Amino acid sequence: MKKLLSCLFILSCFTLQAQSVADFALKNVMDGQTLSSSSYKQKKAVVVLFTSVACPFDGYYTNRIKALQQKYGEQITWLLVNAYTESPESEEWMLKAAQANGLNMPYLSDKDQQVMNALGAQRSPEVFVLKPNSNQWEVVYRGAIDDNAQAENGVRQAFLQNAIDSFLAGKNIGTPVTRASGCYIRKK
Repeated sequence: MKKLLSCLFILSCFTLQAQSVADFALKNVMDGQTLSSSSYKQKKAVVVLFTSVACPFDGYYTNRIKALQQKYGEQITWLLVNAYTESPESEEWMLKAAQANGLNMPYLSDKDQQVMNALGAQRSPEVFVLKPNSNQWEVVYRGAIDDNAQAENGVRQAFLQNAIDSFLAGKNIGTPVTRASGCYIRKK
C-alpha cells in the first residue's frame, strides 16, 4: 500500500492539473512601458520564463533561449519575468543583464510577485507555456527547459522544445510537467 501511494504521489507530480491564469500587466524594463499579456491573444502561445540576474542557472540557458526564440519566430511570444525582490535583481540590473546577453524579448518586472503567485513559479529558470483561452491563459506546460542546465551538449531531453512542438502540431504534450532546477525565488 505504501508503494502504491508513493507511485500515485510521484505520478501526480508529473501531470498537469487544469490551470488557468487571468491576463496580467507588468512593466517591461526594456522600454519602461507596461506590457499586457492580452496584447498577445492572437499568438498560438506565450512562453513565460522566470529568470534572474544573479542565478548562475539562468546564464547557462541564455543561448538556448535565444535559439528557441529564433526557431519559433512569430508563432510564439517569449516573456522573461523577474520576480526576485533582492537588490541585485533591480530593474536597472535586469535591463543591463538583458542588454549584455543580447536578449531581444520583453523582460517583465514582477516585484509584487503577482504573476509568480498566479502561476505557482518557484525557481529560476522555470518556464510556463500558456495558450490563449477567452479572457484567460491556459497552462499547457510547466517546468524545466531541458534536463541539463550546465552542459548544453549533454542535453538528452529538450522538455520545452518537445512541449512546444507537440502543442503546435495539435498533439497532447507527452510530459506536461517537469521539475525545474535552479535558484529558489524567495516569496515576499
